[in-house]
Amino acid sequence: MIITIIKTILLGIVEGITEWLPISSTGHLILFQHILNLGMSKAFVSMFDVVIQFGAIMAVVVIYFKRLWPFHTRKHEPAKTQFSNPKTEGAAGRFQRFADRYLYMDKIVLWLKICVSVIPAILIGFPLNDWMDAHLYNPTVVSIMLILYGILFIVIENWNKTREPRVSKVSRITWKDALLIGIFQCLAMIPGTSRSGATIIGGILIGLSRTTAAEYTFFLAIPTMLGASVLKLAKFGLGFTSIEAAVLLLGCVVSFVVSIFVIKFLMNYIRQHDFKVFGWYRIVLGALVLILGIAGVLS
Repeated sequence: MIITIIKTILLGIVEGITEWLPISSTGHLILFQHILNLGMSKAFVSMFDVVIQFGAIMAVVVIYFKRLWPFHTRKHEPAKTQFSNPKTEGAAGRFQRFADRYLYMDKIVLWLKICVSVIPAILIGFPLNDWMDAHLYNPTVVSIMLILYGILFIVIENWNKTREPRVSKVSRITWKDALLIGIFQCLAMIPGTSRSGATIIGGILIGLSRTTAAEYTFFLAIPTMLGASVLKLAKFGLGFTSIEAAVLLLGCVVSFVVSIFVIKFLMNYIRQHDFKVFGWYRIVLGALVLILGIAGVLS
């Protein structure tokens, strides 16, 4: 049991670090599962690798709560919503008065844009989920995607070096931007790609600054990863053994704590540096995994 606890803590640390850095958390978990075998069923491990991300989601909620929570109850005269019209009556008028009194409409609009970004993943991810689990979750695919996106990071950062970003604040992301970022996020369904890596690359390509692309990636992770976790839990069922429940809870707690530090580190880092170091890391790691796979160490 002690060995299982240690392995779970290590996997939680791996998740907390790799979820937000553009180096593929799922890819790393697949690789580390070959080293830190939990000794549990394949179905549980597959579910664990996804649901452990819930702890990382909560780190975003805690850090960015004030920027994301759309309700207020303060007794003051808030700025009127963009829908305000004192002559409006009926249900529309009641909604308008409720919005004026209790809602931050800029945050509501942000959440609506995040919902737009989630749509491509729903349309593509749900139908292909079982097929990807069966055919893509292996070290060979992970290594190829690590190398491919590592090269892309270096090429895109070199291309982006002299460009001025079109969007430097999350609030200035357009509906079209939100949809395009959602389409880029679908690329991350292939393990080894990195959800944050795909959306950050996509954001930079369409004109977002690094910090804006990273922040929006964090926000987008909340519904995306929550949905993926619920889907995996639904497929696995609620028939956990006490050990399985303890392992899953511990993994989530560890990934939450580690994610708090990693998110803050990444935001400070990219204010002064680009993502090329992560590109080189991906290439080196991908090559190592490919060599180990060919040698039969990973199978």
